[in-house]
Amino acid sequence: MQPQSISQVWDQVTGTQAAPTDAVVWATAAVALLAVGWRVLWQLTRNVVTIAHEGGHALVALLMRRRLHGIRLHSDTSGLTVSSGKPHGPGMVFTAAAGYVAPSLLGLAGAWLISGRHTTALLWGVVLLLLCVLIEVRNAYGVLTVLTTGGLCFAVSWFGGPQLQGAFAYLCVWFLLLAGVRPVVELQSKRSRGQARDSDADQLARLTRLPGLLWVGFFLLVSIGSLLLGAHWLLPAPF
Repeated sequence: MQPQSISQVWDQVTGTQAAPTDAVVWATAAVALLAVGWRVLWQLTRNVVTIAHEGGHALVALLMRRRLHGIRLHSDTSGLTVSSGKPHGPGMVFTAAAGYVAPSLLGLAGAWLISGRHTTALLWGVVLLLLCVLIEVRNAYGVLTVLTTGGLCFAVSWFGGPQLQGAFAYLCVWFLLLAGVRPVVELQSKRSRGQARDSDADQLARLTRLPGLLWVGFFLLVSIGSLLLGAHWLLPAPF
């Protein structure tokens, strides 16, 4: 790979790139579906969803002017974001509500960028977001997970050709859109068995006096809506 000047890199990031073939678009969708639907793979790929989930909590906590104390990511794909501030009110509600919708909304934003042919901007944006998350991670497994994910995205965006970048960008976006749905379904499955009593939905129920099931429904509405709209932007016409 030839060395690039800062101006060349900037032009590439802000410019547009050719879309991959229809076959690549469908193939990446199929691979992403496999990564979400196959339980063996899901145990690994769910770590990426946890990064997005906890990153969503952290970002909204900062936007709500709460004090962020750190993020922890665990090997069982659970996570924890700790912030301090008022224990009730809109700031706490928005912070608690951000986690389950974050992967889907991130995927939707990626689909919008791809629809405008801004593939490189998407990949660099993901690297930047992962770097921001990395700064706040407070445990070794979390650091390893974020570094691995960010390193892969950086390698593709810096060393990969246009075809590889395009395919990888579509794969990432499809994965986020599809993967945003499964944790919500899993959440309600646990709640129906009397588990996950301190889940985001149950915390929101205590904060707002609205049923936890209503919050699960909200999470599901956002995730499915994002998937449908994102698919509309991603799939070739006449979809």
